[in-house]
Amino acid sequence: MHSLLLTPEVRPATVAGIVEWFGAMQAQDMASGLWSLGARLPGATLGDVEAALERREAIRTWPMRGTVHLVPPADAHWMLELMGVRALAGAAKRRATIGLTERAADRGVELLGEALAGGKRLTRAECLAAVAAGGVELSGQMGYHLLWYASQRGVTCIAPHLGKEQSFVLLDEWAPKPNRPSREEALGLIATRFFRGHGPATRADLARWTGLTMTDVRAGIAAAGSALATVTVDGTEMFADPAVLEAAAATRDDWAALPGFDEYMLGYQDRTMMVDKQHLDAIVPGGNGIFKSTLVERGRVVATWKRTLGKKAVTVDVFPLAPLTAAARAHAEAALEPYARFVGLPPKVRWP
Repeated sequence: MHSLLLTPEVRPATVAGIVEWFGAMQAQDMASGLWSLGARLPGATLGDVEAALERREAIRTWPMRGTVHLVPPADAHWMLELMGVRALAGAAKRRATIGLTERAADRGVELLGEALAGGKRLTRAECLAAVAAGGVELSGQMGYHLLWYASQRGVTCIAPHLGKEQSFVLLDEWAPKPNRPSREEALGLIATRFFRGHGPATRADLARWTGLTMTDVRAGIAAAGSALATVTVDGTEMFADPAVLEAAAATRDDWAALPGFDEYMLGYQDRTMMVDKQHLDAIVPGGNGIFKSTLVERGRVVATWKRTLGKKAVTVDVFPLAPLTAAARAHAEAALEPYARFVGLPPKVRWP
């Protein structure tokens, strides 16, 4: 049901459209986040996606679950106020653990705001140096916490990398025209976007993905109204976008190569629609939250893959979850070709 698997008539054709389609896309690992976009933009290169992010078609921040996501710039503020605020509730406890006082944290946020004002863009190291120069000493995990805290409060956000370094800017400067829906409208928006990009899915899935309470989840589904359709899957009530359900009948039985941390696997309490339960540990070893890249056939995960970027080629090691026929292996290798074109290197596929 994902936009990746839909016909071009339904699938968004820009970075901005894809991110809005999903509502938010996990991007804690930047390389995975870039390919999550590239995989949904046939023919796009890494440079194309990076250029779109420089145009501010999407920004990165911590809108929910304390995890970095790509979000539409105009929606960052209300997402932080609706969902991010729940992560802020635990900030004091975390500060006590790492030895950072509330006063020092708040002063650090002020110093970051001053250092970035006027359209400045600083690397993580430069941000922390500016804070230290202002008299706030940071050690251990304090620096990371402060950068998270400043973004969680809607002061800063994560801009595209400068070289290989993460960079930060002021959110108000990168999102000067924020959307300001009412709380009820915001709940309806996030419900609509989640089920459009992840449906069919359950109320519990929406709660898991957003970190919202079940009361808010029910209110969001009610506010979404006719934008969502109720369906029954194996006796379980689920929700989806009616247009997506209709388009699903015309989807191709494509193979797809997806990165780790892709929304195709995230946000679900029960992932048996995508992968057999006995194979889940191969995708998320030990349930540690680190998702491996996957190869998907007709909506089902059939293998994981790992890439190594070289100077002359991208080497991809494929690890089938179950034996694959010669024909299936050929399809898998063809599914990996778009990724190779994305990074601008010829593929070298290796099998165990």
